[in-house]
Amino acid sequence: MMGLVGCLLGIIGFGIGVPIGLFIGFLLFIYKEPADVKDPIIRPLHDLDTSSLLDILPEIPSWMKHPDYDRIDWLNRFISDMWPFLNKLLDVQICAAPRIALKPLVPTFPCFTRISVSLMEKPQVDFGLRLLGADIMAIPGLYQYIQQEMISKQIASFYLWPQTLEIPILDGSVGATKKPVGILHVKVVRALKLLKMDLLGSSDPYVKLSLSGERLPAKKTSIKMRNLNPVWNEDFKLTVKDPQSQVLQLHVYDWEKVGTHDKLGMQVVPLRLLTPHETQEFSLDLVKNTNPNDPQNKKPRGQLVVQMTFNPFKEDNERFSGPLDRYASNGSGVGRLPKHDGSICGAGLLSVILQRAEGVEGKYHNNPYAVIIFKGEKKKSKLVKRTRDPCWNEEFQFVLEEAPLKDMIHIEVMSKRRHFSLLRRKESLGHVDINLNDVVHNGRINEKYDLMNSKYGVICIEIRWEVT
Repeated sequence: MMGLVGCLLGIIGFGIGVPIGLFIGFLLFIYKEPADVKDPIIRPLHDLDTSSLLDILPEIPSWMKHPDYDRIDWLNRFISDMWPFLNKLLDVQICAAPRIALKPLVPTFPCFTRISVSLMEKPQVDFGLRLLGADIMAIPGLYQYIQQEMISKQIASFYLWPQTLEIPILDGSVGATKKPVGILHVKVVRALKLLKMDLLGSSDPYVKLSLSGERLPAKKTSIKMRNLNPVWNEDFKLTVKDPQSQVLQLHVYDWEKVGTHDKLGMQVVPLRLLTPHETQEFSLDLVKNTNPNDPQNKKPRGQLVVQMTFNPFKEDNERFSGPLDRYASNGSGVGRLPKHDGSICGAGLLSVILQRAEGVEGKYHNNPYAVIIFKGEKKKSKLVKRTRDPCWNEEFQFVLEEAPLKDMIHIEVMSKRRHFSLLRRKESLGHVDINLNDVVHNGRINEKYDLMNSKYGVICIEIRWEVT
């Protein structure tokens, strides 16, 4: 009997003592400050080597691995369907999750200029290595050391994001666009019997003209106030890239001081109707739009008279009559420049291709863009955010009446804050002035220039001169 009572008391004491002990231990753990804890050693990322970085960054962020944009599902499905059959080719198996970017996009097939490939995580590599009839990869520990540690780590160090493999497809320096082949000279002569749009029975007409397939702003004539039979006699020049498919678009508007300008009519002229170097005059019946079935086109809207001349560029072998004419010897072994005849000094097109800049750096921000100033005309490239090595690949064109033999072109790299600020909103990252004499005589230059007022900055530019 005493033994049973003692057993019961022991069980009760254990049931009470354990919770009390745990509670007291919890209080001691919470309120007792340890005296042997040291501050952790914090090191900046740039002090770590590549191997250490790969160990602490096992995979890329989820926002990069599973984006809601920049996806190419058709390519993913293609690789998924094809992949099971690739391991039948060789005794090598590689399991990897690549990220493939096709950019920048361009309007010419295959619609992108390069392929960027990077790995989303460390690849898994598996292969056999036979020696004397046996697979030595079956040796315990050797497979893990060679394939998982050495090979996978080496591949990851080259191609694990943000490291990329760049595969060029098209020539990005010219934006994969068609090369200009000539200049279209357009003279807007006059209009006859335009529609009356104002309350006083008149209109204030002007003409906008552009070429199809171009994203450049349309050119405009002056405004003729209160005139239904205006006379302009104004000349314009447009660069042509495909005379067989492009058309000249002419739109006549009634100018309004406030509000939308009313459309008086429009018309188009296919460039394939033109004979090179021959001026042709057209008297165009204005219509509302190009839909032949629209009954509104039967309403008389007046006429527009224009003169057009297409001057194609001369081929390279037409610029000079021969190598001896270009650099003829003067007897002392020193070459001389070609004569400044019409083959060089005539009208033409100056094309400036801004490719990229390297090492440009501002004091307050790095959002570089380029500014081109030539003969009082100013053109700007796109702005690239947060970089010292911007890539533009943009082309700018200047139509000239004569060759720029003695002219300079000024190109300056600027940076601008992305948000509104009254303090240091813009700053210069360097500039260069290029003499165009060599461009005229050689037809083309492609150089890398050191930027003035920049410590390390350089800019890569291609400039072409094409004579009409």
